[in-house]
Amino acid sequence: MSQEFRRFEGTPTYLTNESLEAAVNCALALERPLLVKGEPGTGKTLLAEAIAESLGLPLIHWPVKSTTRAQDGLYVYDTVQRLYDARFGDGDVKDIRRYIKLGPLGRAFASTAQTTYDYAQSAGGRGRRVLLIDEVDKADIEFPNDLLHELDRMRFIVNETGDEIVAEERPVVIITSNNEKELPDAFLRRCVFHFIDFPDQDLMKRIVRVHHPKIDDALIDQAVVKFYELRALPRLRKRPSTSELVDWISVLKAAGIGPERFVRELPFLGVLLKKEQDIELFGQAKKGGAWRS
Repeated sequence: MSQEFRRFEGTPTYLTNESLEAAVNCALALERPLLVKGEPGTGKTLLAEAIAESLGLPLIHWPVKSTTRAQDGLYVYDTVQRLYDARFGDGDVKDIRRYIKLGPLGRAFASTAQTTYDYAQSAGGRGRRVLLIDEVDKADIEFPNDLLHELDRMRFIVNETGDEIVAEERPVVIITSNNEKELPDAFLRRCVFHFIDFPDQDLMKRIVRVHHPKIDDALIDQAVVKFYELRALPRLRKRPSTSELVDWISVLKAAGIGPERFVRELPFLGVLLKKEQDIELFGQAKKGGAWRS
């Protein structure tokens, strides 16, 4: 083990359960990536922030896009800036290292590396990092295996300078997926996996009270009940998430609307439902008597 093992038990603002804590601590003990799945709004991205806070480590966020390549995560050579400097005489264009920009994975490695050139400065200083690779399933199908290759090696060469960066400690790697596409079996075998279930009503009330500690408990209780009734409507295309419930209660509080009104009318519906078809579906349910007021 590269350092003394520290258990993750959540934070004051990120509430967990036993199974989630077990998955995180298993990944920390094995020093393997933690692959987290779950529907949007279940706190996958916030989990990485909570782990970083709990362990006292800086967080590097790598949002994945459809065009993302594993190489982009290591470094890029900014040829455009070098040509600009050569044309306008700004700086020493012979020093190629000035134009090497470390990517998120490169910064995570360089922060613990001993190299012939001090890349730790551009990595944000030395020390272990938590690396969040967000929405890995958005990238090309080859990306997960290429990423796994780099994580296994924990070293890379900057071709333009010949410098080799060798990480001495593994970053804490959290990978999120929205299940938009299947991930390769070879990739899955090397990860610790956890699926974050949507919170039940009791846990949801605790989560909401963290964000709204000064709101009356009766209002929170009734708002959560109506929220779950809304999620239970059949054929919803996008069920409202935890963050949308927290926002909805914020709006109710700002507007001074109490339970007697929102239970009957469900105002500010656009905070909870984000698709026209879902709003129409709610209107039909209310008109047909399927919605309880």
